[in-house]
Amino acid sequence: MDSGYQYRIHPVMDAGVSAEVYSGFSEIGNKIAEDGIRDGILVCESYPGITEDSIIEGLSFLSPSLVIRTSSLLKDRSWLDKRLRDYVTDDRVFGFMCHKDIACVFDDEKLMEARHAAENADGLVVIAGTGASLVTGKGTLLYLDITRWEIQLRYRKGMPNWLSDNAEEETLRKFKRGYFIEWRMADRHKISLLSRIEWYISADDCQMPKMVRFDAMLKAIHELAGRPFRMEPYFDPGVWGGQWMKRKFNLPDGTPNYAWSFDGVPEENAVNISFGSDSVKIPAINIVLMQPERLLGEHVYGRYGAEFPIRFDILDTMEGGNLSLQVHPLTGYIQNTFGMNYTQDESYYILADSDDSSVYLGLKTGTDRDEMERELRSAENGEKPFDAERFVNKFRARKHDHFLIPAGTVHCSGAGTVVLEISATPYIFTFKLWDWGRTGLDGKPRPLHISHGMRNIQWNRDTEWVRRNLISQEETISESSECKAVRTGLHRLEPIETVRYTVKGTALVDTCDSVMMLNLVDGLRIFIESVDDSFDSFEVHHAETFIVPASVGKYRIRTVDGDAVVIAARIR
Repeated sequence: MDSGYQYRIHPVMDAGVSAEVYSGFSEIGNKIAEDGIRDGILVCESYPGITEDSIIEGLSFLSPSLVIRTSSLLKDRSWLDKRLRDYVTDDRVFGFMCHKDIACVFDDEKLMEARHAAENADGLVVIAGTGASLVTGKGTLLYLDITRWEIQLRYRKGMPNWLSDNAEEETLRKFKRGYFIEWRMADRHKISLLSRIEWYISADDCQMPKMVRFDAMLKAIHELAGRPFRMEPYFDPGVWGGQWMKRKFNLPDGTPNYAWSFDGVPEENAVNISFGSDSVKIPAINIVLMQPERLLGEHVYGRYGAEFPIRFDILDTMEGGNLSLQVHPLTGYIQNTFGMNYTQDESYYILADSDDSSVYLGLKTGTDRDEMERELRSAENGEKPFDAERFVNKFRARKHDHFLIPAGTVHCSGAGTVVLEISATPYIFTFKLWDWGRTGLDGKPRPLHISHGMRNIQWNRDTEWVRRNLISQEETISESSECKAVRTGLHRLEPIETVRYTVKGTALVDTCDSVMMLNLVDGLRIFIESVDDSFDSFEVHHAETFIVPASVGKYRIRTVDGDAVVIAARIR
């Protein structure tokens, strides 16, 4: 493939907004001081995962007369542990979705004392940390932000959760606290501050944070919600990971493999936004939270709220191993057990294959439920390996095949396969039934959830049902000399619809009032073009995932380097 069209790991999006970007705490502090700090109070609100120390040390040259750390204003640790216990649970992976507001974890009396001290102090006051804006409505408000992927990397290095003293706890449990509790509180709080924030600071790089005026950031987010854009992907190794992405994407050496590419997960990915001569990295979820209807479309926003309902990622098992045998929860189960609104329906689109590529999907006809559970329990206890092919169908997988996986269907990708996983967004709700006797990269046993799984497996999804409903479900929608559009799924039980466009020249596409997530699954590059000149031509390279907001309406896919194949997903 032409090296000029390689997969881009750090894409920068031009929203057409120019603004001055200030880099490093020295520039940031000097600019804020130059503009004047209202009421002599600098309120440094931050997303969980940004330490108070980094803020206080970074701005120490301003010589504040009083520094208030929000961690000192929290309720007693034992009270927090007791009140949050139901959301944390004892499980290593799963908690219960917390719907509390951030103010509930702060001590009202401590807040009142801090407010009095801040508003009556002589000299500069710096209030730093998550919840800083709760102390006082006065002052100049900065918002320091961070992506969830960066938070996870900091967990791995030993950072504790915001509301727990758990530096030594395993990363799985730290992630669980963030996912179910802290990030939910923080997102709701962030949205409540939109009219108050004056400066936005990107703090993924703790050594070189970047600041831009918040009104410029809001304008850029509004513009991005009206044009195609890409997020910044990230990659992670896994026990079953392969080598295809490392070679195709020119990824760094030093890791044993790359199992996942997360290139379509707005909850965790970043977006790099250009403001002229410099760019600022923001969590992609900010576009969802701040421009939900423009991005998602009226009917999707009305159904899901400010949540992005589609997720793309790449699973690479080339020269690797099978994924864990698994099943996803039914909608009623995920609502009642975990407090989630909708479940993880998904599908496997085969991006690349080998001679032994395969997908495990559905149960073999005649499978006995009790016998299968006994064998799974025996394998979990280390008595003997689980004979997956005795109970589960194994199908040959070839490039451009599309396997549909509604919740409740037993499945996994086999070795020697590259899968573009197209799914709904609740992405941690995988009930592993069998993991081929492996431990994780950390040496610990990977968690199995057989009890959860047995309550969700749909036992009627046997060999015949799977062949009839989940494989080769293609339907040609339209065909011309320039484009063939084929609906490839998903199953009627799933909310996502996917269409494969084989483009020889130009294809006209309509978002139909739904955000669209797309990937160039074959071909060197394409251009996404406006039909009314509302945005500049947008270039996409092979295997890159990108988003077309619902507000775009009709647009064109154009190829200039031979035929191209694009898979597109929208909400029905």
